[in-house]
Amino acid sequence: MAPRTKLLKHKAPGTDAPAEKAQISGWERSKISAQDQKMLKKLGLLKKQESLKFPGDESLPHPPIGFRVTFIDFLIRGLSTPIHEFLRGLLFIYGIQLHQLTPNSLLHISIFITLCECFLGIHPHWGLWKRIFYLRRNNSRNVIYNVGGVCICVRPDVDYFDVKFPDSVQGWRKKWLYIQDESTPSQEYGIAPFEAAEEIQRRRSWDTEATAEEKEATEALMTRIHQLQNTDGKELSGVQIIAYFIRIRVQPLQARKNPLWMYSGAKDVDRLSKDLSVKDLEKLIRRFTSLNKNHPVPSSCRVKPYSASHALPQVSISSG
Repeated sequence: MAPRTKLLKHKAPGTDAPAEKAQISGWERSKISAQDQKMLKKLGLLKKQESLKFPGDESLPHPPIGFRVTFIDFLIRGLSTPIHEFLRGLLFIYGIQLHQLTPNSLLHISIFITLCECFLGIHPHWGLWKRIFYLRRNNSRNVIYNVGGVCICVRPDVDYFDVKFPDSVQGWRKKWLYIQDESTPSQEYGIAPFEAAEEIQRRRSWDTEATAEEKEATEALMTRIHQLQNTDGKELSGVQIIAYFIRIRVQPLQARKNPLWMYSGAKDVDRLSKDLSVKDLEKLIRRFTSLNKNHPVPSSCRVKPYSASHALPQVSISSG
């Protein structure tokens, strides 16, 4: 079944002249394969019985009570419930629903949380996030997306990790499913209830920059990020960060029992599964990035992450 679309008249930029009609791309029937389910099982994402439900023939999601809509490509990029407080706050401040983000955007958030907890030794910092990222609409020339219609982007004047994302993730919108919402004691809900018809409304918060106070409070953190990227022989890369959180089998976007700097190894309470094979690990990383076969997948981080066996320094980097 083709995607549900409707035509929309809109004006050419900067004029009152009508432009070409744009299609608004909507939902279509989910097509999750046995191979997709096998991958979820291998990653430990099917351990909780009934926590994921696969849709039937419906072309528009109708999640059961207590469930939300997500995608295979969100789960494998670090999403599990209950969701991390930082992600929950980000969705609220930007006024968007989870399904309105893209897989690459989810991966940006996973990398940022891992960077903060494993290499800066802090909880995810909102002021630091605003210094690095902004949001924009994700539309092609003649298509307006509602599903995956918002992109998280690195500000052009910021020196941040070049993650080498693929330009687009093929077919991800066709692989949606239902995930049981969970909340922590301080939350009424984790992911906001699903609203299929809710249109994306751009907010000023999408590109709000850090305040002068936030910039001052995060200056040492920005300096440290620069050092992590540029220390000869010990350069940390975005791909190394991705490989690390996949390797340790902990979901960055989940509200976990412990921050990642307390990760304790194979028996860590937040681990989802046993170690992946080298082949499976490399396959995932190449799926998430545009690394070609001539570029080896990193087997370790050049900078040692903080963990239970590599404790935070007594005096942490200032985070305001």
